[in-house]
Amino acid sequence: MNTQAGTVTPMMAQYLEIKAAHADALLFYRMGDFYEMFFDDAVAAAEALDIALTKRGKHMGEDIAMCGVPVHAAESYLLTLIRKGFRVAIAEQLEDPAEAKKRGSKSVVKRDVVRLVTPGTLTEESLLDARRHNFLAAFSEIRGDCALAWVDISTGALSVLPCERLALGPELARLTPREILVEETAEAELAPVLEEFDLAVTPVHRTAFDSANGQARLCKLWNVASLDAFGSFGRAEVAAMAALVEYLELTQKGNLPLLRPPQQEARMSAMRIDAATRRSLELTHSMTGGRDGSLLQAVDRTVTAGGARLLERRVASPSCRLDVIAARQGAVAHLVEESRLAADLRAALKGAHDLDRALSRLALDRGGPRDMAAIRATLEVAGEIAALGEAQELPPLLAEAARDLTGLEELHELLDQALVAEPPLLARDGGFVAQGFEAELDEARRLRDEGRGVIAGMQADYAAETGVQSLKIKHNNVLGYFIETTATHAAKMLAPPHSERFIHRQTTANQVRFTTVELNELETRILNAGGHALEIEKRVYARLRDAILAQAAPLGQLARALSEMDLASGLADLARGAGWCRPKVDDSRAFHVESGRHPVVEAALRRAGQSFVGNDCDLSDASLWLLTGPNMAGKSTFLRQNALIAVLAQMGSFVPAKSAHIGLVSQIFSRVGASDDLARGRSTFMVEMVETAAILNQADDRALVILDEIGRGTATYDGLSIAWAVLEHLHGVNRCRGIFATHYHEMTRLAESLDGVATATVAVREWEGEVIFLHEVRRGSADRSYGVQVARLAGLPASVVERARAVLQKLESGEREGGGKAEALIEDLPLFAAQAPVPAAAAPAAAAQGSEVEARLREIDPDALSPREALDLLYELRAAAKAG
Repeated sequence: MNTQAGTVTPMMAQYLEIKAAHADALLFYRMGDFYEMFFDDAVAAAEALDIALTKRGKHMGEDIAMCGVPVHAAESYLLTLIRKGFRVAIAEQLEDPAEAKKRGSKSVVKRDVVRLVTPGTLTEESLLDARRHNFLAAFSEIRGDCALAWVDISTGALSVLPCERLALGPELARLTPREILVEETAEAELAPVLEEFDLAVTPVHRTAFDSANGQARLCKLWNVASLDAFGSFGRAEVAAMAALVEYLELTQKGNLPLLRPPQQEARMSAMRIDAATRRSLELTHSMTGGRDGSLLQAVDRTVTAGGARLLERRVASPSCRLDVIAARQGAVAHLVEESRLAADLRAALKGAHDLDRALSRLALDRGGPRDMAAIRATLEVAGEIAALGEAQELPPLLAEAARDLTGLEELHELLDQALVAEPPLLARDGGFVAQGFEAELDEARRLRDEGRGVIAGMQADYAAETGVQSLKIKHNNVLGYFIETTATHAAKMLAPPHSERFIHRQTTANQVRFTTVELNELETRILNAGGHALEIEKRVYARLRDAILAQAAPLGQLARALSEMDLASGLADLARGAGWCRPKVDDSRAFHVESGRHPVVEAALRRAGQSFVGNDCDLSDASLWLLTGPNMAGKSTFLRQNALIAVLAQMGSFVPAKSAHIGLVSQIFSRVGASDDLARGRSTFMVEMVETAAILNQADDRALVILDEIGRGTATYDGLSIAWAVLEHLHGVNRCRGIFATHYHEMTRLAESLDGVATATVAVREWEGEVIFLHEVRRGSADRSYGVQVARLAGLPASVVERARAVLQKLESGEREGGGKAEALIEDLPLFAAQAPVPAAAAPAAAAQGSEVEARLREIDPDALSPREALDLLYELRAAAKAG
């Protein structure tokens, strides 16, 4: 494309027009087999994708930067761009280039954006993690009322929740959406909350959050007169859902995904866990950001993608409803007892596919025959599982799931008859409709694949009809198919009764050529058979797609039923294999765990061939435990394991313990470990205080709080004072259950004055100067922290460790003597003049020198020395010491 300065080619004019309408996105501009990018888009994309940046012609006198990616490999490039925070507008060719040429040689192929790809609107299998949701969220605020709505368009699941601003952070931590919509005027106000999360923030115009127009839009979407059929929604909730739908209409260019009716969540239906606590407990992600090392990874025994996503939701959002918890536990308990049923169920479930996402792709017209085959296979699995359940009485949750597995036999039969065993990925590839399903298709395929055989059969028929055995049907590029015979036999063909049937076409020196109406028609059908077969298959595909989408609601129910069964059987397999127990969960304030274990640490130890030491925890009487003990003894593990046991119990799982009685926990707060937040100008101690403040301001009497080393980031007396006051506040104001780990042994006195506080310690044993960690929690308190021993285990130089022992002994002896001698003690300790350790080889000489000086001193009578003699003796001893 060579253009002069100041001119714009028709193609570039089209590009600039489309780009102007999507200025905030990279534009993938389809040109044949490539998506091209130009100008600044090309520069940004080339850097992000690490591909070549070239140029193509000029625009306004400047070189046009250009890069491109192949259409067939576009998904992998899209994934990279989305992960790096870009939005991508995909502009496709909307007509065949041949059609454009009919309008003139310089006519441009019609193009337009068919889809905006954003982090929250992905549907492609290759762009998504099959075992995780991909949520798009929207937050609305109308006259003080706030709501949060979220949708996974790859599954169609839509939920909404009243959510005040203070609760937005914890809810985002629970859901981990990839993208959130906010009103553009509120973006700056919400920034302090949103910037804590790894998500794309998309400001939209306030009209998208209009609740009045939104109500009508939502009613039209679900074809209802009122949303009351789905629940009683406030204006803020309607506005949040409406914003989601409008954004999806924008990004999908009117081709809405298969959205299910909204699920309204109650405010207190789930355990509240803030972002800091989720990080600390590593519920769904470890500290490193991956799945490995998290509670989710440790308990995941699911065999389907839908079951894995359900497990993630349950771990992230444990229930606070006793009836729900009991139903889930009942399903797990039944499968623990019925091990044969559980094994058969898991074996069958391994054949199930991701029904939700296959349905969503078909609804968005991004699916293919393999999605239909996945639905067929999953329906077959559903039939097998339903048959398993008929043989025995199931608990309510499993019985309800079993009922949802039936009723789609006709659809299964249709798909089974229509599809080949292993269809291709795309409908345009053809070959996915089974033989015998469509007679017209079978005939087209026969002509396409067996053209020579069909011609040979017609030749035999004509030879028998005319009696001319030498008659041949041939083909050339001029005449196409024709009948050829010798001049001798041509007379028969030209005479009645054959003259009306055989039409003369050409006479050569030795041959005469004919055709027939049937042969002309057959030729046309053979030449067009391939295209005709593909068109028929496309019609069959559309018919099958419509049949599937007509059953979208029951298919969605079936998918949820399979996920529920998968999760229950997975948790049962875990409980049976790891020796977990069914916890008692009730409305009391009890918290009694016998021989509890940390599920993640135990799994890691088991892989290493080691065992975990279980420990009891009873907060039923004394609701706060003050836990002391040395570093490395297992205090943090004990703190976390009890919080995780509460999470597991209320998500409906068995728990790693000999027995457990958990009174309903409304909130869990954890402050175990902290680090600098340099980006926001916060020191480690500041982070610690901010998180502690959130706990003291929010924890109610049903909360479970675990705190570790409060106050250790500042001066000793400051830290002790803060820790002391925090524990008193938790006891007297919050009145919650909790475990408070500390190295401030002075705090154990609080157990004497506060009825609700008890002391516990992690036991250790000393043996020949070594400290042995028993990892056993006992009632009582520790007398010291063994910090120097731990420092030695960490590998500090021996000289440093020995020096630390000396300093510690001096300080402790001074503290025992009292009298305010701290400053004098510190001045007496040459802390910055510690000598290096004496080499082992020099030790005997030093010992001999010391003995010689000592022997001389024993000979002296100080009372008999004159001042002059005493001075001389001092010089003598000094000289002896130097000589040694």
